[in-house]
Amino acid sequence: MASGPAITQPPSGPQGGATGLLQQAGRLLLWVLLALLLRWAVVEPRWIPSGSMLPTLQLQDRILVEKLTPRIGSGVRTGRIVVFHPPARLQEAGYDPRTALIKRVVAVAGDQVEVRDGKLWRNGSPAEPDWAREPMAYALEPFVVPAGEVLVLGDNRNASLDSHLWGPLPEADLIGTAIWRYWPLARFGPVGFSSPHPAEGA
Repeated sequence: MASGPAITQPPSGPQGGATGLLQQAGRLLLWVLLALLLRWAVVEPRWIPSGSMLPTLQLQDRILVEKLTPRIGSGVRTGRIVVFHPPARLQEAGYDPRTALIKRVVAVAGDQVEVRDGKLWRNGSPAEPDWAREPMAYALEPFVVPAGEVLVLGDNRNASLDSHLWGPLPEADLIGTAIWRYWPLARFGPVGFSSPHPAEGA
């Protein structure tokens, strides 16, 4: 039986494998870039380094901070927990401008505020709801929050370096608002919405 020409197989060598690896690397790079974009512009994780927000936020809690609200200029509502860069007065006192602080917005531009009799007063009435851990051991003379600024206080009012010491916070210094606690799992859930959550400190 006559033998015909040998049948050759198409090369399946390194070229095909290299193309597949390049495609996978490209997809991975795309996901990494997307994750970085989301972290930079939309949401990022933060952790709580101090007790100024007790009992709402505990030391070492992990939270997610949404960053769109300050960027689109829609305004931050009273009651929201915000993360922000140290304002000028704190930077002058030695705070690193790259660090982040966390407090609760208790008044917005145009509100008249004061602290007396251990309570926060807003527009002539006791602030309700209020998230103070205990009666405030200081006083604050009545004043109106200027345009483009908010008043921020820690829920642990008597152990918080906040607006009662350094004044209203410029909205330009806002990084974002806290929306979700993802660790520890026992306290997994939303944070910083319109009413106090007594169980959060449990």
